[in-house]
Amino acid sequence: MKRSVVTRYRVMAYVTAVMLLVLCACMVAKYGFDKGEDLTLVVSQIHGVLYIVYLIFAFDLGSKAKWKFGKLAWVLVSGTIPTAAFFVERKVVAEVEPLIIGTSPQPVKV
Repeated sequence: MKRSVVTRYRVMAYVTAVMLLVLCACMVAKYGFDKGEDLTLVVSQIHGVLYIVYLIFAFDLGSKAKWKFGKLAWVLVSGTIPTAAFFVERKVVAEVEPLIIGTSPQPVKV
């Protein structure tokens, strides 16, 4: 697997997670304080498009890493749970790192 596959996934995981947090803040403002209805609409549409791109890159990574359906589903759904993508991304990258072409195993520090 090429490093670019992992890099694309990582970038979209972070972007999607940040946009989801922004969307949550907009929803609180909209329904809690009756402010920012137009902003919420724009942010939700941007997050939706970015989430679709995240799904494509995560599916590409999962198919190249030969994940089982349950693991792939969890990674795909993590983009809909606030802050979950941050934690899932770290775990996924640690697991996929040995599969990257041209990466030598890192020595364990004691």
